[in-house]
Amino acid sequence: MSNLRNRVSLIGHVGQDPEVKVLENGSKMVKFSLATNDWYYDKDGRKIEETAWHRLVGFGKHAEFIEQYVQKGSKLAVDGQLTYRQFENNEGQTVYLTEIRVSEIMLLDSKN
Repeated sequence: MSNLRNRVSLIGHVGQDPEVKVLENGSKMVKFSLATNDWYYDKDGRKIEETAWHRLVGFGKHAEFIEQYVQKGSKLAVDGQLTYRQFENNEGQTVYLTEIRVSEIMLLDSKN
């Protein structure tokens, strides 16, 4: 059960091309969003669809893989862990972010 701590697994589509940055130590970091879809039937039998957006971040070999193979619209399976950070924006307000740090990634797009 120790493998289940702080673990997130998602399947979805990438919302925009990943944003790649080179860090001071020369390694890469990538940020992107992933949309997951869910649905249910309401009390009147109508199908209700919902989309949730998730912020993801990858480092090192994951960032390099994402930079090379992932683009807007790509379908992915991602495994990672929730991370939290905060920073002060240009207006002096504290901004809190929840992100998923990628630990495993799999491309699910079919090849044409």
